[in-house]
Amino acid sequence: MTPELITRLPRLEALFDTHVERFGKDLTPYRNHVYRLVNLVAAQRPLEADAQDKLAIAGFFHDAGIWLAGTFDYLGPSARLAEHYLEEQGLQHWQDEIGEMIDNHHKISRYPHSDDDANRPGLVEAFRRADWVDVSLGMLRFGIPAARVRLIKRAFPNAGFHRLLLKLGGQQLLTQPWRPLPMLRR
Repeated sequence: MTPELITRLPRLEALFDTHVERFGKDLTPYRNHVYRLVNLVAAQRPLEADAQDKLAIAGFFHDAGIWLAGTFDYLGPSARLAEHYLEEQGLQHWQDEIGEMIDNHHKISRYPHSDDDANRPGLVEAFRRADWVDVSLGMLRFGIPAARVRLIKRAFPNAGFHRLLLKLGGQQLLTQPWRPLPMLRR
């Protein structure tokens, strides 16, 4: 049985509400990207309540350094923002896993410390795969049915997210050509 789409996570909504001004016109494209990731992870493995909360936090912060730290060199700043949030929320025991989700979401090869079993990828690996599925516009699917990817994309439209990535990446290349893009460092 195919799980229902996850359309609202209270923790994720609270994070976006807290930072709405910082995202400006990019709020909808980024919010939809995060919900696509959450649902792409759910397409790979069942999600208990803790896993949904972890995904809400990692999903929100994984690229948030672009807006909240003002840099396209965002992996480190994004991880630090998530760590600070987890400390504020008394969730320090999640720091390692969420930090790994953020630090490794651009990794090209399989996450080496995965807690996968034969039919269920660990959360870090599932998150990495989900980001690749989304960034590749579904050309990479890691076994997720194409119909499920289309359903998720219809529910959470791109809204210019990939165009935004191209624009930000182009600006980085023009202003700092000696610095590799974050997705090319993993």
